[in-house]
Amino acid sequence: MTITTEALRNIAVAGHGTTGKTVLVESMLYSAGAIPRAESIESGKTTTDYTEEEIAGQHSIRTSLAHATWNDRKVNLLDTPGASDFVGEVVSAFRATESALMVVGARAGVQIETIKLWRRLDQRAMPRIVFVNKLDEERADFALAVSDLSEKFKMTFVPVAIPIGNGTDFKGVISLIDMKAYMVPGVGGRESAAEIPADMVDAVEEARAELIGAAAEGDEELEMKYLEEETLTSEEIRRGLSEALRANKVVPVLGGSATQNSGIAPLLNFITNVAPSPAGLMETVVNSEGKESAAAIDPTGSFSGFVFKTSIDQFSGKLSFAKTVTGTLTAETELYNVREQKKERAGKVYTAQGKKLDETSNVVAGDIVVLAKVASAQTNDSLATAGNPVCYKPLRLPQPVHSVALEAVNRKDEDKLAQMLNRATEEDKTFLVKYNPETKETVASGMGELHLNMILDKVKETQNIEVSTRVPKVAYRETVTKSAEAEYTHKKQTGGHGQFGRVVIKTRPLDGGQVYEFANVIKGGAVSRGYIPGIEKGFHEAMEHGVLAGYPVVGIGITLVDGKEHTVDSSEMAFRLAARGALRDAMSKAGPKLLEPVMSLNVFIDEEYLGDVLGDLSGRRGKVLGQEQLGGGIIEIKAHVPQAELLRYSIDLRSITSGTGGFEMDFDHYDPISGKIAEDVISQAKTAAEAE
Repeated sequence: MTITTEALRNIAVAGHGTTGKTVLVESMLYSAGAIPRAESIESGKTTTDYTEEEIAGQHSIRTSLAHATWNDRKVNLLDTPGASDFVGEVVSAFRATESALMVVGARAGVQIETIKLWRRLDQRAMPRIVFVNKLDEERADFALAVSDLSEKFKMTFVPVAIPIGNGTDFKGVISLIDMKAYMVPGVGGRESAAEIPADMVDAVEEARAELIGAAAEGDEELEMKYLEEETLTSEEIRRGLSEALRANKVVPVLGGSATQNSGIAPLLNFITNVAPSPAGLMETVVNSEGKESAAAIDPTGSFSGFVFKTSIDQFSGKLSFAKTVTGTLTAETELYNVREQKKERAGKVYTAQGKKLDETSNVVAGDIVVLAKVASAQTNDSLATAGNPVCYKPLRLPQPVHSVALEAVNRKDEDKLAQMLNRATEEDKTFLVKYNPETKETVASGMGELHLNMILDKVKETQNIEVSTRVPKVAYRETVTKSAEAEYTHKKQTGGHGQFGRVVIKTRPLDGGQVYEFANVIKGGAVSRGYIPGIEKGFHEAMEHGVLAGYPVVGIGITLVDGKEHTVDSSEMAFRLAARGALRDAMSKAGPKLLEPVMSLNVFIDEEYLGDVLGDLSGRRGKVLGQEQLGGGIIEIKAHVPQAELLRYSIDLRSITSGTGGFEMDFDHYDPISGKIAEDVISQAKTAAEAE
């Protein structure tokens, strides 16, 4: 069938780990006839968990794309990981879709990752649907789960399908829109519509009345009709819910059991009939000056789109997952990479069913495409045509929170290790590898210990490279606390052409986070203007290594007040060396002090762990700025904590909170340190310098 933009539905399936997202996607694909049977996680054969790591660990690691056709509409499903270590994959899925299907366990209810992902959806003002899964489990309770959602998120949650029984009495679901029951099918079966059980009629009428009221709020015309007639038709309910969903006025809730293939038909009906299509929705364009504007998803005009995910497959090579925004993409389309300002041929164009790639003739605006071997394409790149090089806003990815310094055990493996790590950074933008020239370490950073271990284990297994890791060194700084004066003469005159330069300076501490300020107040031409750049270069060189522990110097103002030159022996190099000596002398007199980086830390925990976490932060020299109740016993703690105290925090927080806590952090500022802590840092730095 020919797919139009209006007939597309792009859905990110997200939620806390172990809520059954992958099994739900598997059941949706099976119910729609996209796959011959629904596989279990234990079988290792599910459509969307197909990598060796996912099969072995029995959990999702990467966002995986699959699709199905239902009610003559194409549904693109992006199955996302539930572990916080892989949140970057979820962010990329949110960026490529128009709505999210949040999966919640019927017994567990809202969990930490549910809350964190919900906040991300709030930031995007993104429509969301909730599927309460595992209604067949013992002590499952649909009503309790809906109540939990309402309490924690303070939004209007409206059941669209309600269960027939809970827990071990679960028998199926009833769609409140089409007023049909969908009983649990037999093993390997698919759902079919049936009449509502007689003992459920009253409960259904009550729930449907609530649904109609919520749908009426989505459309002014429907609201007027509802006030007059106190009812709406099924089609009017769909229309009202569609408007209310787009505007985030309501959150529709459905439920079922993915393992029993129950509740799937009503869910697919709802997605295809009510969830927003991409048609007419807006994407953010960024011009060369960084100014933002909006562009509609529109099948007319020339092709444009953006790459939201990159995968490097051992058989297919580099795969670029792109969301089309305008026009139509075919194999003959000449792509223009806006970042690289480079033209490339699209070549073969694919849709994906997990790891299986299906070649397609064209992809319309709003659809998701897989491009193979477009060499220049990277995640966040905009692809367009040379005549209309539109650039779309990049992903807003979280900053890594866990780092290790690493090196190959065998030095001959260093180049191969660097190559593998660079490939990993291309696939995963929340994994960063940088060489820190200050600490002389290669540092890998990611979203947690699990995240980094997974990448390094893969390097070891596929390339047979042994990698050693350690806690990275902290990049301290040095500064001055009072004004000082110094002069220095660099003189080397032993016959022939010599070296001579004299520099007199005053230094002062700077406020407000300034790094460096230079002023030249020499009068009378004591030093020629041509030597001033060399003098300033000498200052920069001296600032690279402070006088306490050899760390870079910040927060210093330097005034060049006098100097002297020789008509024959002076040179830029002589003045550079003189400036370097003068500044080092001045810093020694100016009350040098060590500075440490301080991070802004946001911690998300269950209330029961509050005392333990606050006590731990205090022991880390942390300053708690405040705490906020997010609802339902979940608390966010905001604090400033020295980076040196957070090098293993991702591991320690999991231990304190039994694996439920999470956090985000960013660099905030530098703070002075003194006493025993500063003495230890200085001693370690000197020991390390002597060992080199």
